[in-house]
Amino acid sequence: MPDHIPTSLIAGTVDIIPQADLIRKLATRRKLIIKLGADPTAPDLHLGHAVVLRKLRDFQELGHHIVFVIGDFTVRIGDPTGRSKTRPPLSDEEIIANSTTYFQQVGKILDMSKIEVRYNAEWLAPISSKEWLSLCAKFTLARLIEREDFSKRLALHQSIGFHELLYPILQAYDSVALRADVELGGTDQTFNLLVGRYLQEQFGQEPQVVMTVPLLEGLNGTNKMSKSLDNYVGLAEPADQAFGKLMSISDQLMWHYDNTLLRMSSADIAALQQAVSDGTAHPMELKLQMARAIVTEFWSADEAASAHEQFIKLFRQHDYEHAQPIPLERWGCEPIWIIDLLKQLEVCTSSSEGRRLVEGGAVYINGTKLVDPTEKIVLAHNMIIKAGKHKIFRIE
Repeated sequence: MPDHIPTSLIAGTVDIIPQADLIRKLATRRKLIIKLGADPTAPDLHLGHAVVLRKLRDFQELGHHIVFVIGDFTVRIGDPTGRSKTRPPLSDEEIIANSTTYFQQVGKILDMSKIEVRYNAEWLAPISSKEWLSLCAKFTLARLIEREDFSKRLALHQSIGFHELLYPILQAYDSVALRADVELGGTDQTFNLLVGRYLQEQFGQEPQVVMTVPLLEGLNGTNKMSKSLDNYVGLAEPADQAFGKLMSISDQLMWHYDNTLLRMSSADIAALQQAVSDGTAHPMELKLQMARAIVTEFWSADEAASAHEQFIKLFRQHDYEHAQPIPLERWGCEPIWIIDLLKQLEVCTSSSEGRRLVEGGAVYINGTKLVDPTEKIVLAHNMIIKAGKHKIFRIE
C-alpha cells in the first residue's frame, strides 16, 4: 500500500482532510469519484475558478472519474458563503443561460468528453416532506450557525433567511447522492465540504476527503476575485484584455499569482524577490513573464504571444493603433464630464473612484494629465485617453 499522495495532487492545495483517507482511497487502485459543485449565479467564470478547475484536471489526468455538479437547485437558495445579506433569487432563464456558458469555459481547462455533468435538481427536487424532516433532523441549529458567515451576521443583528440554513445541508446531500470520494473547493467552502463528509457518515457511506485550494485575490489585491466587485479576469475574455488586466496588478500581488495560478514554489518566488531587491531583475519584466505564462496556461501560447506583443507596442512603443477603439458616435460632439466618461469606459465603477483617478494623476487626454475632476471633455477622432495603469482608448 502506497504511503504518499502523488505530488501533482498535493501541488496548489491548502488542506487535505484527512490525508490518511486519501492515501487509503488511492491505494484501492479504483477510479475515485471526484466532485466539484458550482452554482450558476453568473454567466462568467474567472481565474479564481480556474484554480480549483485545474486541481480537478490533476485528478482527471490520473484517470479518476470527474463529476461536475451544476447547482440548478441550490442556486435558488444561494450560497451564503462570504455574504453579508441574502442573495437575490435568479429566474429559470438566468439559471439555464448561466449553466450553458459554464461548459464552454470549463472546457478551456478540462477534457469535457471525460466529465460527467449532473444537475442537483435531479435528486433534490423530488425530496418529499417526510424525507426533508428526516434530513434536517440530522443537524442541529448550533452546528449550522457556527459557520463564520452566520455568526458574523447574528452578531451584527443582520437577518438570516431560514432557507440559507438549508444550503449546506443540500450541498452536502449532493455528495450522498453521488457517493463522492473527494470534493474540491476553495478555502471559503471548507464548512460546506465538511458538512458533506458528515452527512455521508450519517447515511452509512464512506466519508469523502475534503480538498481545498487557495482563494485568488482580485486585481485590487483586497477582496477575492469576483465579477460583482469588478476585480476579475474572465475566462471568456479576449486574451489581450486578460493580459492587460494582469499587468495592472500590484508588484506584491504578482507573487500571489505566481504561486496560486502558476504554482511557483516559495523558494523560486523568494529568489525572484531577492533579484528585484538586488536590482538584477525588474518587477515589470517579471510581471510580463507572469502575464504571458498565465495567458498561455488558460488561453493558448499563440494568444499569449500576440497579447504580449500588443502590450509592448501600446505601452512601450506608444503605437496607439492597438489601443481599444471607441466609436465617437457613442457620445456625439457634446461635452461629457470626465467622470461619466471614465464610468462609461468601465475604468471605474463609481464617481468617487473616478475622482480619485483624476486627482491622483492617472488620467491623460492626448498625453496631457488631467487634474480637475469637474472638467468636461469634447471627444474627437483619434483622441487618446489613458486611464489608470494599463487602459488606453482611441476615439474613432
